[in-house]
Amino acid sequence: MALIVQKFGGTSVGNPERIRAVAEKVMATHLAGHQVVVVVSAMSGETDRLLQLARAMAAHPAERELDTLLSTGEQVTIALLCMALEEMGQAAQSFTGTQVAITTDSAHTKARIEHIDDHKIRSALESGKIVVVAGFQGVDLHGNITTLGRGGSDTTAVALAAALRADECDIFTDVDGIYTTDPRVESRARRLDRITFEEMLEMASLGAKVLQTRSVEFAMKYNVPVRVLSSFQDGPGTLVTNEENSVEAPRVSGIAFSRNEAKLTMIGVPDHPGIAHSILGPVSEANINVDVILQNISEAGKTDFTFTVDRNEYAQAKDILGAVAQKLEAEDVRGDDHIVKVSVVGVGMRSHAGIAATMFATLGKENINIQMISTSEIKISVVIEEKYLELAVRALHAAFNLDGEAPI
Repeated sequence: MALIVQKFGGTSVGNPERIRAVAEKVMATHLAGHQVVVVVSAMSGETDRLLQLARAMAAHPAERELDTLLSTGEQVTIALLCMALEEMGQAAQSFTGTQVAITTDSAHTKARIEHIDDHKIRSALESGKIVVVAGFQGVDLHGNITTLGRGGSDTTAVALAAALRADECDIFTDVDGIYTTDPRVESRARRLDRITFEEMLEMASLGAKVLQTRSVEFAMKYNVPVRVLSSFQDGPGTLVTNEENSVEAPRVSGIAFSRNEAKLTMIGVPDHPGIAHSILGPVSEANINVDVILQNISEAGKTDFTFTVDRNEYAQAKDILGAVAQKLEAEDVRGDDHIVKVSVVGVGMRSHAGIAATMFATLGKENINIQMISTSEIKISVVIEEKYLELAVRALHAAFNLDGEAPI
């Protein structure tokens, strides 16, 4: 008997018929002799509907109350799925994040899981029940409901799998695995049979939306095998697991991209020790993540300092930077929210030279100007104009021999 955690996203539970289909999949796993813990998201579109209701009440809703509101979406789904399982003759029990309890910090709308009490879940499993847990949510030490941010149900599932020492965590989505790039941009993208935690972490952080970054971090930290599958069709999916045979791995496993990018530049800032902290400190204090950073060579004691942020936080970051610029007596603050980030990722890059040269040559051939560059051991990212995104992805996909047969 294996213990399996299965997660179903919003499109998988989008209506009563889909919830019944999920119940049948869960039942099939249970009847095969396994213990099953199911994590579900809110029904497709429900979180957006709740956000619209919140914004109808207030331009900037209090984050504590926003979490209280948004957490109700998953509560509906866990109840309906348990009803469907009970109708099939299978005992099931639902738990909210508070009931488990999934303890988080107090960063409302972006909370991080700190501890999971597995006692109630194990007790229900031992009594023969299928356990259904609300994803995306938890509770802080003060008893406040918290949410984990977009895609947080993935994190809930992997964290539960780690806490329960599950044999596998299956993430069911509307796609049948991890692809070399988004098939909607490049029709010749191929499904990968497996991908390493490191590669998946890079791709998730760089814009691939199949798995949330924090869920991959959990899986990697606790060595939880994760399989990405389709809830709409049968298939082997893609296994996300430990690095194996990296020396023989392909040079590049995939092309990731992010449209949610914006760039900010402080012009003519005095160049002295501690200036980077003076600029980025206030941004960090506002809980805004900074990604690619570039500082120009100093001229006449002044420099230009550029960094990228999430496009949704661009306006707030620009306001903060404006105030910082006045304090530092910088010459100007400029911004651009029409940029994108395109990245090549692969553990094979460790043992293969020339990846950067091939990438830059390919983009140059297409007359695509590179504005910023960021690298790690297994990825190279470039910031380019938004209008060149699809051209860049297709050109790089071909340049690194990732093309497969176009889907029929």
